[in-house]
Amino acid sequence: MKARYKKYLKIYMIPIVFIATSFIFTTFAWFAYSGLRKVSTEVDVKAWYIELSKSGEVVTNDIVITLDDVYPGMETVDEIVNIENKGDSDAKLSYKIVSARILDSSINGESLENNQFLSDSLSHDYPFHVNIDLSKNYIAAGGDTSTFEVSVSWPLDSGNDELDSLWGMNAYNFQQDEQRKLIENSSYEVRPAVQIVISIVAEQFIDTNSSSDMRYTLGDTILYDVLLNKRCESVSNTCLSTTVIDTNNTLGDVNVTLLPSLYGNYLTSDFANYNSKLDEFTSNWTAPSRGLSANDLLYIVSKDVNNTLLNGDDISPQIVGNLSYGNRINTEIARGINSNGYYTFMNDKFSYLVHSGCYWTNSNYNETNAFAFGKLNDLKSEIYPKSKSEECKVIPVIIAPKNNL
Repeated sequence: MKARYKKYLKIYMIPIVFIATSFIFTTFAWFAYSGLRKVSTEVDVKAWYIELSKSGEVVTNDIVITLDDVYPGMETVDEIVNIENKGDSDAKLSYKIVSARILDSSINGESLENNQFLSDSLSHDYPFHVNIDLSKNYIAAGGDTSTFEVSVSWPLDSGNDELDSLWGMNAYNFQQDEQRKLIENSSYEVRPAVQIVISIVAEQFIDTNSSSDMRYTLGDTILYDVLLNKRCESVSNTCLSTTVIDTNNTLGDVNVTLLPSLYGNYLTSDFANYNSKLDEFTSNWTAPSRGLSANDLLYIVSKDVNNTLLNGDDISPQIVGNLSYGNRINTEIARGINSNGYYTFMNDKFSYLVHSGCYWTNSNYNETNAFAFGKLNDLKSEIYPKSKSEECKVIPVIIAPKNNL
């Protein structure tokens, strides 16, 4: 195994250039809103001031991240840009992959669908992984913030030797061809193996069904009475402290998904009796509910594109990456199971998922195990396979109608 790693290090010294071009200005800009008042038309002028900063320093429009080499076992490179709305108008945030070139293959990311596909592909379809995340898709007026994060990593052992070898051979041939062109023409500019251009976009927030619902952001706390099926004011036996676990609840969504506090008095069970214990616990509820799945948890924790890892017997620890596109969530879980793997995430990032005991999900792992989650140590928690014959707590997820909130 060590000999193979040494071989990788010789083959995979591939330059990568990652360019994020932001079209969000860091100085004041103005735009007009028109509105009717009585019989005359007036124009309201509002301040549009979106500031980007990195490590406490204001950054300019162009954010350039350059890596001279990427290789198996490289230390993860992580860049975070903080985005703050200092104006008086709400803003919608998004990012767009303007272009991507992998060796000699160029891809265009003009449409939203292609953008999502490209982001997913860069995260999962190569031995190295480029992961991108926006913590929130909006920033409210008056100082609200979001973060744009990019990580680049290459696990020492990806678990796919065939893909590793193919990529290494193609990359080596690409480099040799680039050097040949330089020898033939001294003015030729040698291209990096990978080049990606991304733009961060801030637009006026407009209420549409696909717009993020700013009232219900991932991680928000809501008190909800499960007996009366509505929001409540103080914690009691039926008024539970809950956390929003929708990663992007939109204005078109009629419900909000809520996870009750892990520190409630829940029933315990082996996995065979999971459903009966769930029904027993919620028998007097009028609030709609369901079981908690491994998918629910992975959608949440995969938003940390630096520290949420898949760990397994035959692979190096590797960043999970964004799982929101297509069927990627199920592909990832299958990969984890095939690697006899488990997932770890940082306690300080997802405190509402941290508990020293164990909780079942309703998701099967294999014939003898099911997915459970709990605290691993002071720094990390885990989503892991647990014997179905053992007991863990059973927790429901509340499906709260927005009309009752």
